[in-house]
Amino acid sequence: MKKEFGLITIALIPVAIALNIAVGQMVSVLKLPVYMDCMGTVLVAITCGPFAGALTGALSNLVWGLFSPSALPFIPVAAWIGFVAGLCARYGLFSTWWQAAIAGLVVALTTPFVATPIVVCVYGGVEGSGASLITAILVKSGVKISSAAFYKNLMVEPVDKIPTALIAFAVVRGMSQRYLSKFPMAAKIAR
Repeated sequence: MKKEFGLITIALIPVAIALNIAVGQMVSVLKLPVYMDCMGTVLVAITCGPFAGALTGALSNLVWGLFSPSALPFIPVAAWIGFVAGLCARYGLFSTWWQAAIAGLVVALTTPFVATPIVVCVYGGVEGSGASLITAILVKSGVKISSAAFYKNLMVEPVDKIPTALIAFAVVRGMSQRYLSKFPMAAKIAR
């Protein structure tokens, strides 16, 4: 874990946090049915490792929570996303574009288990995103609120996390091999 946190990781984390907040805030204001607030987290996870990814996710929501308190309860979710994306990278799932899509799917299918209890306990099942419309429709059709929130997450997360993983993969692929060699996960992302 210690080797994930070299100087380049420490320099990259604030940039990733700013990216997460900027894109996430824009999507939130537009009430889009996705989140797109973890691109920086996934970039750090791919290049630096799962613990660096988890820290980036957690810090992103902590900083974002200073001016948008609704982000604070989702600190564990953001950390989970970074950790799982980093594990996927460690096991080679960001070697090709289709493997990056699989990694995004893995993140998407595991995230509802962390996010749903928070959405239900803190927000009563509807957290105010554009995707909450799906929850409302499911509840109106007779589904319990906890199940509706979980199903909504299962529907929305792949639409959010697969493109996020593919964009992060494309950014990493666009970096020169010389630059990539400076990152802790260089051996896993070498071309």
